[in-house]
Amino acid sequence: MTTDTFDAIVIGAGQAGPSLAAKLVAQGSKVALVESRELGGTCVNRGCTPTKTLRKSARVAHLARRAAEFGVEVGPVQVNFGVAMQRMHKRVDDSRAGLEAWLGGLDGLTIVKEHGRLAGRAGDSFIVEAGSHTLHTPKVFLNTGTRAFMPPIPGLEETPHLDNDSLLKLRELPRKLVIIGGGYISLEMGQIFRRLGSEVGIIEIGPRLTSREDEDVSEAIAEMLRAEGIELQLGVEISRVSPGKTGDGARVEMADGRIIEGSHLLVAVGRKPNTDDLGLKSVDLKTNKRGYLLTNDRLETDVPGIWALGDINQRGAFTHTSYHDHDIVGENLAGGQRSADARNTIYAMFTDPPLAHVGLYEADTKRLLAEGRRISQAVHAMKDVSRAKEESETTGLIKLLIDEDSGHFLGATMLGMAADEVIQAIGLVMASEGSWRQVREALPVHPTVTEFLPTIIDARKPLEAA
Repeated sequence: MTTDTFDAIVIGAGQAGPSLAAKLVAQGSKVALVESRELGGTCVNRGCTPTKTLRKSARVAHLARRAAEFGVEVGPVQVNFGVAMQRMHKRVDDSRAGLEAWLGGLDGLTIVKEHGRLAGRAGDSFIVEAGSHTLHTPKVFLNTGTRAFMPPIPGLEETPHLDNDSLLKLRELPRKLVIIGGGYISLEMGQIFRRLGSEVGIIEIGPRLTSREDEDVSEAIAEMLRAEGIELQLGVEISRVSPGKTGDGARVEMADGRIIEGSHLLVAVGRKPNTDDLGLKSVDLKTNKRGYLLTNDRLETDVPGIWALGDINQRGAFTHTSYHDHDIVGENLAGGQRSADARNTIYAMFTDPPLAHVGLYEADTKRLLAEGRRISQAVHAMKDVSRAKEESETTGLIKLLIDEDSGHFLGATMLGMAADEVIQAIGLVMASEGSWRQVREALPVHPTVTEFLPTIIDARKPLEAA
């Protein structure tokens, strides 16, 4: 057993943890970074890096099948699943190796590869136990992320099933992938595996996919997936899950008697915070009913000296939010006055084409309209965007919400080519408190999707209170 004292301890090496640790040692602090699994967290090892790499293979296969539309003859398209997976795993290994090399070269940083948990106090310091190490510090930063939530479906424990982690360890392409859940992970992976050659069926107990999105957006996503041959079962009740008749695969039985069978079952119904084994009670640190740690706008918990960053603070389960958290905390520790409450929620779902959103949804405007605010909305189909027509990428739509009194954008949603990039242009205008007039009057580049924003703005119409 070894005991050591640090100026700060970071538990969790996802997107916020390593960068915050680096920032703190650059300021002269002695820091311990505690992580039981691979450095880089979900993003590098089980999320963004591998899935977007695999997405590219799926997109290439999809475009190859469409090649004749563009006057290109390629013959039958075959996917080598093993090669696609090898490419993905190499990208993950390279990314993680780069992170390890960077962190390993930082003077003042000690990496402890053990599970870390709080173990009470010693005077003004917190005690952190990590394997055979006992660490003391006045500052603790928690960045432990989330894991897949497994719902209490009868028979699920006895039935072979995958989560977002084990799915990426497959060695053979599933004959048919059945997915329970209609959220972002489900839809991204469902489309990827469909394009790689699997049959895919998605089951969602709610009435529509991506339930947080506006209804017309959800319907557009459903139409896009159906057009690629993905089977959707929406608004159903699952009564039981069981192994296939031969002991392999899975059978999903629904309350109306229908049965969907597949060679593989992926469960993607949500995430669970990794806070249940952090020793929170030892320092009287409480969570909400779902296990998340609540913070103020500086990302401080209700226990002075402990911060919560990333997914576990329930401020957005996105890699970029977690990274942004580290920037806020790091600057505030150096005397800044950054606030997490000042930022707009912004994200993308990386289907192809992607879905992207920033700010408010159409449903959020009901309260504002009831207060007498003048709000307008513009909706424009991607099939009417020149660049989309030229590239035969006409799926989707663009929606803008504008406050007519201030001229500010309230929110935007886009499903379509380059949505993940276009949305950031709107997000930057919102963050800088710019107005629609500035976007309307700026000189755009032709031919692009973004150049249509002035046209879309001009077509906006007032929303009316219900």
